[in-house]
Amino acid sequence: MEEDKIKTRVVGVDISNERTTYAIVDIRGNIIAEDSFVTTDYEDVNNFVSMLSEKVLELIEANGGYDTIRSLGISCPSASFISGNIVNAPNLPWKGIIPLAAMVRDRLGIAVALANDAHISALGEQAFGCAHGMKDFIVINIGVGLGSCFFSRGHEHQGKEGFAGEFGHTFIEHGRTCACGKEGCLEAFVGANGIIRTAKDLMLESDTPSLMRNVEKLSPRIIAEFCDKGDELAIEVFRRTGHIFGVGLANYASIINPEAIILTGGISHAGKWLVEPTRESFEKHVFGNMRGKVKFFVSKLNDRERDVLGASALAWEVPEYSLFK
Repeated sequence: MEEDKIKTRVVGVDISNERTTYAIVDIRGNIIAEDSFVTTDYEDVNNFVSMLSEKVLELIEANGGYDTIRSLGISCPSASFISGNIVNAPNLPWKGIIPLAAMVRDRLGIAVALANDAHISALGEQAFGCAHGMKDFIVINIGVGLGSCFFSRGHEHQGKEGFAGEFGHTFIEHGRTCACGKEGCLEAFVGANGIIRTAKDLMLESDTPSLMRNVEKLSPRIIAEFCDKGDELAIEVFRRTGHIFGVGLANYASIINPEAIILTGGISHAGKWLVEPTRESFEKHVFGNMRGKVKFFVSKLNDRERDVLGASALAWEVPEYSLFK
């Protein structure tokens, strides 16, 4: 009787608003090979899936062959693990409902799992980062958008249709329209475009000198660099952002009662300029019995590596499937 072969590798894919990264990952979490391409070059999702499938196959064939790969996991904004669909993504070029997991599975002929980027970040943090060994925690992904995933008693909560944790689209304050079309979403104040808008509003409100006034295209990264140089107006941008972010996190934590909140994504690299006012506001507004008891961490993992590893962890969760058996 022939012995069944155990496949010890999966493919992890991280689709961000700018780049799509894909990697072969072994059973111990080692990245065997990795590459990427520009997401925004493919406004038609069918062309995107064709390119992704072609690139993944090339990487597989150059690193051990197709027979070594068990399954594929994908991280993507506005995705649902329950349905395998991207649904009404406000910050991606593809609109409506996109059955991405099924599309990639049909092209590659292997099992495919899809989940939103915050869910994937949480899996990566649990397996390889700050949340290792924790059972109750929240991971917040701050970038162009603002997403989250929370674990309760060691398991991620996804909700009925896989949209639990849409923290960025909770109401926080009137006055700004979000990319999703609603008014007052937290993302419109704490996401990248929200931070830039706060900076522009501050410059209109005040005559205070600032390095920001000489920059044609502001970004949260540039504003954080100006904070490091002592720019008072730039520091105030993150103070205001942190205040409103802390209120939102206090509401979240008062319901979930987490051990820790872990910040990931590009804007988390602003470090103390964001974390200190956020923590101060959080402690002021959180339920009193939790005050001083919730830990704050900024992820120590490389964003792209964590999300590729998180996507690979997701890949192991789906039943093995192959068109070629």
